[in-house]
Amino acid sequence: MKIRVLGCSGAIASGYKTTAFLLDDDILIDAGTGVGDLPLEAMARIDHILVSHSHLDHIVSIPLLADAVLRLRDAAGRPPIQIHALPETLQALRQHIFNGVIWPDFTQLPSPERPVLSLHPFELGQRLRFADFGKNMREIEVITAAHTVPAVGFAVSGANGHWVFTGDTGPNPLLWQRLAGMPLAHLVIETAFGDDEQLLAQVSRHLCPTALSSELAQLGGSVEVHITHIKPGEGAAVMGAVAALATPHRISALKAGDEMVF
Repeated sequence: MKIRVLGCSGAIASGYKTTAFLLDDDILIDAGTGVGDLPLEAMARIDHILVSHSHLDHIVSIPLLADAVLRLRDAAGRPPIQIHALPETLQALRQHIFNGVIWPDFTQLPSPERPVLSLHPFELGQRLRFADFGKNMREIEVITAAHTVPAVGFAVSGANGHWVFTGDTGPNPLLWQRLAGMPLAHLVIETAFGDDEQLLAQVSRHLCPTALSSELAQLGGSVEVHITHIKPGEGAAVMGAVAALATPHRISALKAGDEMVF
């Protein structure tokens, strides 16, 4: 399996796109502004979107993608794009996005019988299974996250271990308890702010390098760790401090266009 990084920044600026990962060609994990760099035909191949939480930087492309691909998918007789998330996240999408005020309700368009989107709740610990175009199964576990709104991360099972995305999370002991028994090929973990913004990181339930060090100390072995969700302008502060950490893990910053095979 292959993951392509479409966006991995904590906000927007020139050259910065918010969180979105493309699994193979048909599954999005979060749908930030990075989705907009896909060609229209590639967008139309997306059949599933897994959403970690309801914050705008992670869901902003869902309504825009629905509008972009509606005509192509309808003409081809394709089924709805399935949005998978916690019930609270789906309710937030219904109430605040697909409400006819912020955006049309694409769970009812182009018709209630054949909408371009459908909403599907999952729960923490659930293992989701998706067939690819060759009918091979991909398994994705919904894992714990600790954020200011109901949130999760995802663990994608691969031949060479799991690709784990922590989602937006502050310190989270339950995460490390779960990962202790899981072979890891890649760990994608957010570190939004430098240590000079520790208070902001704590209040907003994000990590800074000092908190990251404490979190990674709970992870055994030597793992490929990829830093995501760095705020624009914070890259030097975050990665400079990360480079100074005493850790057995191999840590680097993600960038849009990176690919991970596992």
